Formats: sequence, C-alpha cells, structure tokens
Amino acid sequence: MCRVLKASRSGYYDWLKKDKFDAYRHELIELVKDLHEKKRQRLGSRRMSQELCKRGYQVGRYKARRLMREAGVECRQRRRVKVTTDSKHGYKCAPNLLQQQFETREPNCVWVADITAIWTLSGWIYLAAVMDLYNRQIVGWAIANNMRVELTLDALEMAIERCNPEPGLVHHSDRGSQYASTIYQDRLRQEGMIASMSRKGNCWDNAVMERFFGSLKSEWTDHCRYQGFHDASKDIAQFIEWEYNAGRGHTSLEGLAPAEVC
Repeated sequence: MCRVLKASRSGYYDWLKKDKFDAYRHELIELVKDLHEKKRQRLGSRRMSQELCKRGYQVGRYKARRLMREAGVECRQRRRVKVTTDSKHGYKCAPNLLQQQFETREPNCVWVADITAIWTLSGWIYLAAVMDLYNRQIVGWAIANNMRVELTLDALEMAIERCNPEPGLVHHSDRGSQYASTIYQDRLRQEGMIASMSRKGNCWDNAVMERFFGSLKSEWTDHCRYQGFHDASKDIAQFIEWEYNAGRGHTSLEGLAPAEVC
C-alpha cells in the first residue's frame, strides 16, 4: 500500500534547494582540498579565490577563507631567507630612473632584474630573473650554485634572445656587484639599454621582483626538500614557465596570466 507524504509544495522545493546547496558546497570543499595539495599547500584565501574563479566558481576572498577553514587546510609559512645583494663594491651605480613606477603601456620598455637564494639539502642555489613590467612575464632566468656575474648575464641573454628589444629599454636592478659590474654594464650598453638601480637598502624600489620571488617560495619551493641543484632547478623551471608565466593570474592583468597578455 502506498503512503502519501504530508508535505507542502513549498516545503518540498525548499528541501530540493537545500539538497543542491549541500552538494554544491561539498563539491567546493573537495575542490579546495584538491587545489591545496596541487599548489603545494601554499594558497592563501586570495589566491584560493582566484583559482576557484578560474574554474567557474564565483567565490570571493572571504568565502574562500571560510571554505578553507571547513576543509581543514591552511597556507604553510615561509622558510629562512638569505641576503643576495652585495652593494659594498667599487663599481659606479646608476640613478634610480624607475622611481617605483611599475606600469608600462608596451612590452620591452622596462625590464626589472634581481637574484634570490633557494635552499637545498646540498646548500644554497641562486636564481637570477628578468621580468618585463608590461605583463609581469619572466622573460629571462638562470640558476647556478654561485652568485657570480655569469649568473645574471645568462638570465639577461635569455631575455634578449627571447624578446629582441629595441634600443632605449630601461633595465632596473638593485645595486649589487653583479649588476653594477663592468661586464654587465657593457652588455647593457651593447644592446642600447639604459641602466637604472634601486636606492641603497630600499627593497620597495624593486617590489615587483620581490613579489615574484615571494610567490615562488611561498607557493612552490618552500614546500620541497630538494636534494641538490638538479632537482631544484628542474622544479623551479616548471614554476616559472608553466605555473607562473602560463598559469598564474594577476590582479594587475585583470586575472590573466603573463603569457596571455601580448
């Protein structure tokens, strides 16, 4: 014998909506857990929101924070740092032409360059990178187990080969001996580039590169226990070319990745 359920039409549809809402929230929480692991447990609420939006879920930063709390995930903290700027040298330093103006309207007008250190179980390795301010793309990079000028030159050569810039490009860096050296400055002049350098001890004068290195470490390398140079360099290359250049959306680029902005 069939029994008729005593439920109102509105109550039935409320139940359907609640069931769909619970399923949708469960789907979001599982996605948050998956992204947390795929991004090496380095996503904060802002980046988690961006990743969810890229996948079609309209989730703001504060909702992302609640979802992360419900999923039981938390962004890992940064590791130790190492100073890479040696400004105690006898080379002449260029004036600060950039003056913290980090927006350009065309590609290959302003490049910024810097060095950072990454820890492995075999000791420190060093990454030199060159960024185009137009789209925040890393156009040149090099990795070595030392900080000699050849490291920065290799990164510069990659950028030149990739982009073939016209004379007049402004090249901005810190006042480190690698960038101030005669051999590096001569190479800039050969390409018709104009040197610019940060003020002494002022990290804000090269803030966009500091931000890139911060993302590299907080979202990628700090999670890993690299055995040495080779596995670290391979993993860092993956972050630069695929995770950052091709995949990481920027608020300054309206959510697009650097490689998507021509």
